[in-house]
Amino acid sequence: MSAFSELLVGQVKNVNGMQNNASDMVHSLLTGGDVNEAEVLTAVQKADLAFRMLLQVRNKLIEAYREVQQIQI
Repeated sequence: MSAFSELLVGQVKNVNGMQNNASDMVHSLLTGGDVNEAEVLTAVQKADLAFRMLLQVRNKLIEAYREVQQIQI
């Protein structure tokens, strides 16, 4: 696997972990767990921002791939 693909896979796993952590914190908050509301909000916002950034990277990669496909040899 190339370094670039390893980087992408690592970041996808990182974002997934952030989303799982935020989900667990929300669940804990709603079930009366011992979590701070501010920490839950921060975790949810961080996960959302990371996902949006990953989505933009994906969009740019798709755009670049389409441009490469248009190149005629």
